[in-house]
Amino acid sequence: MQELHLFEYAVIRVVPRVERDEFLNVGVILYCARKKYLTAAYMLDEERLKAFSSKLDVNELRNHLDSLMLICTGSKDSGPIGQLDAPSRFRWLTAMRSTVIQTSRVHPGFCKDPELKLRFLLEEQVL
Repeated sequence: MQELHLFEYAVIRVVPRVERDEFLNVGVILYCARKKYLTAAYMLDEERLKAFSSKLDVNELRNHLDSLMLICTGSKDSGPIGQLDAPSRFRWLTAMRSTVIQTSRVHPGFCKDPELKLRFLLEEQVL
């Protein structure tokens, strides 16, 4: 029997007008220390985003989300935050912010395969 691994995740949210505290879920960040896994996935529904906020620049949003992905992987192009160890990157990515891109509280769970769990959470929380 395959053992279960503790993981933590947060939902990535777009908050076009921070003062209104309204948001759309667009992605998920998942961290599993035992499997040395830190990855995010996102899906942008441009039509839905534009209906939610007509002034939102979807290309700029996509660029910021791509930067978040680079930080997750620890890419050399991700700047100094991307060079931190995986637990520090996850904590930095999920820290509370008052910006257009925010994350939910961090939630724990157990899974057999972090990649499958990330896909499941993306479908459950975003799609």
